[in-house]
Amino acid sequence: MSTTLVWFKNDLRLADNPALDAALSGASRILPVYVFDDDPSDPARLGGASRWWLHHSLTSLATSLAHRGATLILRKGDASRIIPALAAQIGATAVHAARAHEPSARAKDKAVADQLKAARIEFHRHLATGLFAPERIKTKTGGVYGVYTPFSRTCFEMGVAEDAMAAPDKIPAVTGVQSDTLSSWRLLPTKPNWAMDFETSWHPGEAGAHQQFALFLKNAVAGYTDARNIPSQTGTSRLSPHLHFGEISPRHVWNQAAKAKGAGVQTFLKELLWREFSMYLLWHHPNLASTPIRPEFANFPWAHNPAALRAWQCGQTGIPIVDAGMRELWQTGWMHNRVRMITASFLVKHLLIRWQDGEAWFWDTLVDADHAANAASWQWVAGCGADAAPYFRIFNPVLQGQKFDPVGAYVRRYVPELAALPDKFIHAPWDAPECVLTTARVTLGSTYPRPIITLSEGRDRALVAFKQISKSGQND
Repeated sequence: MSTTLVWFKNDLRLADNPALDAALSGASRILPVYVFDDDPSDPARLGGASRWWLHHSLTSLATSLAHRGATLILRKGDASRIIPALAAQIGATAVHAARAHEPSARAKDKAVADQLKAARIEFHRHLATGLFAPERIKTKTGGVYGVYTPFSRTCFEMGVAEDAMAAPDKIPAVTGVQSDTLSSWRLLPTKPNWAMDFETSWHPGEAGAHQQFALFLKNAVAGYTDARNIPSQTGTSRLSPHLHFGEISPRHVWNQAAKAKGAGVQTFLKELLWREFSMYLLWHHPNLASTPIRPEFANFPWAHNPAALRAWQCGQTGIPIVDAGMRELWQTGWMHNRVRMITASFLVKHLLIRWQDGEAWFWDTLVDADHAANAASWQWVAGCGADAAPYFRIFNPVLQGQKFDPVGAYVRRYVPELAALPDKFIHAPWDAPECVLTTARVTLGSTYPRPIITLSEGRDRALVAFKQISKSGQND
């Protein structure tokens, strides 16, 4: 009787899970394992919001496995010691796992591989969290893509396999192996319970992922091109946390979306490739979350302003669309993508605060915090990454609000102290006459803060600083 260990990582699903499928195809019984490697020195150590999601996702996975006759074994510690030890304990001939793209996870995989090889146990890694193996995507001259458009064109040409695998009906499993209790990991917040509203917004787990995807295909994908930019509407897929934790196969999402009808389908597929591009960049730039791809940004004159950073984090900048986004993030663990760009641009350009500080805050507060996507997106906004936004692209948050939240529905939802303002002034309350503010029960500097910086001042200061970097890059 052959035995195989299945090491679950960011592939917390049963359907279209290549590691699970390969293990069931080649063994008489399996042991499903998840290791919580909570190393404080790991840059990819889970933030608070991700821990909340992980708790519920593992609960869902354990229930699904139990219905099929298997127990999910939980262990906390160093995976490079735990996985080989468990494999030896059950007499496994092989270990199957998803491939990793995060640098620390890749290093851990190598350490596991070395230990298993010494014990003469096979180690098989499978493409489960992305659509393409990043090392296989190359320019025509064999180089690395630094721009999204040609990268995406190559991906479209390569195509995505359609042979998705169904979830198994039964799982013959190893029994009698000791497991941690999930509650002992203390992934959920206690007091204060800052995640109390998350459960009304999200349903972590494989079932929740497929339910959310079905709603998107039915209600939103056709109009995705335009609706994805309106934060007051449910115009995006909201699949990012489900994809990050691997609760739904990216291959399944791609192929089902490609079969849908409507003008928004192609736009959505391109967004999926932005996710792939981020993983690709992290693969080739392991320090993506800390080091700018464009080296001239290493000496950028960032401002040290803890008070302004805190105001931004708390949604108290005095800029309504920015504050609405930061409060949505805190309340729901997520922020609309258009508003992510607006809030990030305001931090790094109007306030000249380091993009790494914004990246760190998003990492801790987003339920979809992804090492690759978070870092690549912040570098893009800051102008220091691959395919970067030009230095002179500085979002005007008032104009952005007026364009994408014209009647202020989004701002009124998350900044209720401004709810009674007329549409004309909802995005710039400082322009409202005193009588309008009084009628709306708004007192600037009291019930709602005055802007921590004037937009013109912030823009002018940013243009000077970024133009210096632009010239520096041209001279290198």
